[in-house]
Amino acid sequence: MKIVFFGTPDFAVPTLSSLLSHPEFEVVGKDVALNHSLPVLQPRRIKKDAETIAKLREAEADVFVVVAYGQILSQEILDIPSLACVNVHGSILPKYRGAAPIQRCLFNGEKATGITTMLMDAGMDTGAMLLKAFAGITLLDNADSLGDRLAELGADLLVETLIKLRDGEVEPVVQHDDEATYAPMIKAADFVLDWSKSAIALHNQVRGFFPDCTTTFRGNSLKVIATVPVGPEYWLQLPPELRVLEREWPLLDQLSGANGEVVKVVKGFGAIVQTGDGLLLLREVQLAGKKVQSGVDFANGARLAAGEVFGRVEVTD
Repeated sequence: MKIVFFGTPDFAVPTLSSLLSHPEFEVVGKDVALNHSLPVLQPRRIKKDAETIAKLREAEADVFVVVAYGQILSQEILDIPSLACVNVHGSILPKYRGAAPIQRCLFNGEKATGITTMLMDAGMDTGAMLLKAFAGITLLDNADSLGDRLAELGADLLVETLIKLRDGEVEPVVQHDDEATYAPMIKAADFVLDWSKSAIALHNQVRGFFPDCTTTFRGNSLKVIATVPVGPEYWLQLPPELRVLEREWPLLDQLSGANGEVVKVVKGFGAIVQTGDGLLLLREVQLAGKKVQSGVDFANGARLAAGEVFGRVEVTD
């Protein structure tokens, strides 16, 4: 099976590597990973690049494989391969169609997600579905950790999909638009932390839009890299090194403050911040121009104390 591979970010690499490791697949063109001695095309706007389209025709591919490519393929391009254009999408379709399915499912607090392979059409992730594979989401997953797992899952699922497609062992299933949800592109406003939100909502925002969520600290911007929601409903979801926070709960449960206010600095953990509903531990942060540091090192270095308040960054989209 001759394949042209379309993919750009790290999420696409495991799929390409998997294709290259299977002798039944011949990858004849791609747009990622320059170290495999394969022909590489890197058009700025593929729909309008006549030279690239001509080269795609010359490849005489059976299948175009598309993984997080970042450009819309025209119907002219979709019609080139003899068998199909197959997309590997980072959600269980028809949920989370669009550019940021992994980030948006974390932001929305989903407990599970997965990968869908589908036949591409001219719409945005609207093609008929082929195969699906599911993955759980833990409380401390972020866009990177979940993305890495889904990338590996997608690599395996694509190989299975292509073999079954070749052998006529998979039946495409039409998506129902009335069941669809969307995962729009991430904007600057998505990174801004609003401390009037609940602890779990802020935690989901931080891990979904990892590592770029921001607050203000003493008048300067501060990235919040990792957080932990604090309370009895979360203890069983935490690893042992964090679950010991449960010992602090009888005291923490009695504390309150304004939104964004540090209610306590816990030795060995860092700042516990009041939100609109619940408490949030700042586990990792990054001061402007500095390296990422643990919440403990940040609290110690800044001599953080109860009563200090984190603010909100003003962003204009």
